[in-house]
Amino acid sequence: MPLIIEQFICRTDNYGVLVHDPDTGMTAAIDAPEEAPIAERLKQRGWNLDDIYITHHHADHVEGNIALKRAFGAAITGPAREADRIPGIDRTVNGGDRLMLGEYAVDVIETPGHTLGHLSYLIPEARIAFVADTLFAVGCGRVIEGTMEMMWESLLRLAALPDDTTVYCGHEYTEANIRFALTVEPNNPDLIRRAAEVKALRAEGRMTLPTTIALEKKTNPFLRAGSAERFAELRRRKDAFK
Repeated sequence: MPLIIEQFICRTDNYGVLVHDPDTGMTAAIDAPEEAPIAERLKQRGWNLDDIYITHHHADHVEGNIALKRAFGAAITGPAREADRIPGIDRTVNGGDRLMLGEYAVDVIETPGHTLGHLSYLIPEARIAFVADTLFAVGCGRVIEGTMEMMWESLLRLAALPDDTTVYCGHEYTEANIRFALTVEPNNPDLIRRAAEVKALRAEGRMTLPTTIALEKKTNPFLRAGSAERFAELRRRKDAFK
């Protein structure tokens, strides 16, 4: 049976994501932004929480670690470069490592830039990627700890995934990202169409994620930058954008 993905809002605009393999009953959370919404969704589904895959150390991605580990006995896996900043971590991984979620392989991809150790998790058989704060719908994360070149290389790594890869991001930032993107490519018909779709979704209180690699290649100015220099220019413009 195919994987079941549960996506829901935590905190204000973080996404909680649960990944469940119905054949084995194994469930993993991608990050732990907040205990209560994750525990409630697990209860609704009747799932235990076996694993928590942490993408990076920021507080809004690890706040629920300890409480969820105590409540469910979940093992916490996270980036080796940030292990000392991840509460309750049990296992460290680096890019190129492989985990198993039930019957599904989970490949670890290095995507530094937002933080120095940021990781993304890819389930190749299901064509699903969890990219947290590296790639957003029509945007990308701020370059906080790394360099612009580092972030650009991370985005290229994700852009090289198959076009039909479904992408889950860490935050609901799409509307704000589109406002900026339209200043970069005001005549992009795919972006204009997506702006209308996102406006309608948000008016109904609905989520704009997941996205796909193909859609981001058509509408995301950061994936369309073409060079590290152009990417850095756009990222600085976005940092100052109101």
